[in-house]
Amino acid sequence: MKILGIDPGMAIVGYSILGYDGKNTELLHSGSIQTKKGDRESARLLEIFNDITSVVEMYKPDVCAIEKLFFFRNYTTVMPVSHARGVILTVMEQHNIPIYEYTPIEVKQILTGYGRADKKEVEKMVKLSLGTDALPKLDDTVDSIAIGISYTRSADALEDLKKFGL
Repeated sequence: MKILGIDPGMAIVGYSILGYDGKNTELLHSGSIQTKKGDRESARLLEIFNDITSVVEMYKPDVCAIEKLFFFRNYTTVMPVSHARGVILTVMEQHNIPIYEYTPIEVKQILTGYGRADKKEVEKMVKLSLGTDALPKLDDTVDSIAIGISYTRSADALEDLKKFGL
């Protein structure tokens, strides 16, 4: 099964494609979509829409795991991030890709057992989960991997594995 993990944002969307067979998780591809701060918001959203569409069409994920916003400290960025997230969800819906949402606290809880874990602890668990010492440099991309791995540890993943005959 292929999982598209997404850490949504207006300036940077981190994404990853994970392979999962019910036991092992493998990073197949990762990257980011970076929009220019000076561009109109509508132009930035269109760029995110087009780039996520390209990722979906190229890698054909079976499911999408995306960060869910439930609380945001920075009120000036919450709306643009919500707009970017809406564009991404629209692409998933257009391609009939099931969507699973995880809050940052849920991701930390699933990966480390502690909902207030710091970035280094999450990174360590991502490395252990993938059996690697090397991760992408961009935090947003690493976050997308963590979100994708969170899905693999859910009851939803077990159901989907049956659905996909794995």
